[in-house]
Amino acid sequence: MSTVQCPGCGEGIDTRGREVTCGHCQRLVRIQPLCPDCGEPLERLKACGAVDYFCNHCNSLISKSRVRFDATLA
Repeated sequence: MSTVQCPGCGEGIDTRGREVTCGHCQRLVRIQPLCPDCGEPLERLKACGAVDYFCNHCNSLISKSRVRFDATLA
């Protein structure tokens, strides 16, 4: 699990969901996984409890430890 900062207040937020509510400022934040190589949005793949990411631009599977996350206010 990776954390990023809330764009509203700067507190750390969880990246496991696509939209989360900041526990500090209570604002809705959209989380977008991005490819570390090309910066394009990634497709989230879920199977048997595991989460992986696929980049359609690079045509490659991306390890969740390499994924960059972008947080924007909804």
